Amino acid sequence: MEEVTIIGVDLAKNVFQLHGAAADGSVVFRKKLTRAQFGTFMTDHPACVVAMEACGSAHHWAREMARLGHQPKLLAPGYVKPFIKRHKNDAADAEAIVEAAQRPTMRFVEPKSEEQQCRAIVFRTREQLVNQRTELVNALRAHLYEFGYVAPQGIGHLRRLAEIIEDQNAKLPDLVCEICDDLLDRIAHLTGRIEALKKTINALSKEAQRSRRLQTMPGVGPIAALAVETFAPPMETFKCGRDFSAWLGLVPLQKSTGGKQRLGKSSKMGQRDIRRLLILGAMAVVQWASRKGVPSGSWLARMMAKKPRILVAIALANKMARGIWAMLTKQEDYRNPAMVPA
Repeated sequence: MEEVTIIGVDLAKNVFQLHGAAADGSVVFRKKLTRAQFGTFMTDHPACVVAMEACGSAHHWAREMARLGHQPKLLAPGYVKPFIKRHKNDAADAEAIVEAAQRPTMRFVEPKSEEQQCRAIVFRTREQLVNQRTELVNALRAHLYEFGYVAPQGIGHLRRLAEIIEDQNAKLPDLVCEICDDLLDRIAHLTGRIEALKKTINALSKEAQRSRRLQTMPGVGPIAALAVETFAPPMETFKCGRDFSAWLGLVPLQKSTGGKQRLGKSSKMGQRDIRRLLILGAMAVVQWASRKGVPSGSWLARMMAKKPRILVAIALANKMARGIWAMLTKQEDYRNPAMVPA
């Protein structure tokens, strides 16, 4: 029997599909194992490469495989899909994972530690609560709109909605007031939980040296710093700052051919959380600069003179991503860029 050098695992909640292959890619075995059987099988199996898609529980199993002496490799599902032949099933998925993992130019996902996943849960929970609160505020606005009362969007105008409900002259039906009061109570409850999680995020950002260093950059706050600390792989995996920016999806989408370079909008092919937070931070910097002014001749001043704010913010977010790579690889705090005459 040929020696197995790589095992592709199609993960699931209860039943795992395994595809073992030799160094030349030939099939050695195909197995379907339960969760308990999978752990026992991998414990007794000689050390080899274990390839999996970076999906739910993948990082947990990557840590378990490393503990057992195996070499885990995680692949983005989008890189595995082209290797599936005809019909899709668990066996075909496991085989495609092996095929993709054996490509010499394949890019792999860095397994996350338990600490990173803990921070990710805090980040995702806060994001979920914010979305739920936004949903309730929009529902409250919609209910009042049915009776002719209009208020601007945003949590900042919640007080105006509450005043309409409390106003005796509004002549809202008692049932509507009761429902709207309940919505206000739920919004207040969610706001309290969001504030509590924000304090947790601030504490986590102060504990890690990388997070404290990132917050020296204008436009990067505790939440953005925690997102970089949690979701970004080690900066040493990127050759330069542009590679990190491309990983975030902040570089122009290329459709070049025949030696002609064609650049389009931002690719948005990357980590959406960090990209969104960097753009929000960059927009805050642009708005502050539009009110307070920026040094004439600086890059930001030249961009704001000829481009819309949103485009300037995206371009600034691109520069911020490159700066983050430089700060973390060189272990230095943020330094203001040198002035370049126009």
